[in-house]
Amino acid sequence: MKYIFWDFNGTLLNDVNLCIKLLNENLREENLKEVSKNEYLNVFGFPVIEYYKKVGFDFEKTSFETLASRFTSRFTSSFSTLKVTPNAKKVLAYLKNKNYVLVILSATEEKELIKEVAYLGIDKYFKDILGIADIYAKSKLDVAKKYVLDNNINPKDCLLIGDTLHDAEVAINIGFEVILYTKGHQHKNILSGYSTIDNLKELFKIL
Repeated sequence: MKYIFWDFNGTLLNDVNLCIKLLNENLREENLKEVSKNEYLNVFGFPVIEYYKKVGFDFEKTSFETLASRFTSRFTSSFSTLKVTPNAKKVLAYLKNKNYVLVILSATEEKELIKEVAYLGIDKYFKDILGIADIYAKSKLDVAKKYVLDNNINPKDCLLIGDTLHDAEVAINIGFEVILYTKGHQHKNILSGYSTIDNLKELFKIL
């Protein structure tokens, strides 16, 4: 295995509690019931528009684009309060030292993603930082496929590390191996059909 693709939010970035807080702000402003952390972990998914429907947003009252823009603006302004996931920097340094090629693959808008990765001081570990073209967090599958094709990469040489079923779907669709981190945006029980880790430092033994 040569390439390791990393999801960002919830995997390298410890942002789950902030995302729940901002979701509940949106829900309150729409006079909707707030969600607990456990409820969030069981309902979150991609595309984001589908999970917004599940928590009760009425797009005829307030458009998805408005809700997404409101969330993104608040997330960006609160970003300085966030930190990397425990043990992330140690693991990244270890893997880079072992000559793995590290790439971030995220559903975050790419220009913002590059800024966020640099702010956290982890950009030096990555060959490339891949995001999507807008803020609506649909799918990163096409981004990954294009990157593999453009760089003549054999999918069998790749591992994707993420925290959601969407990460697993992307990996399987392209032919990557996958490991899912259970302290991110989806409940551990949802991820149970795949290889999982509860702490990033478990990768020291795996890789």
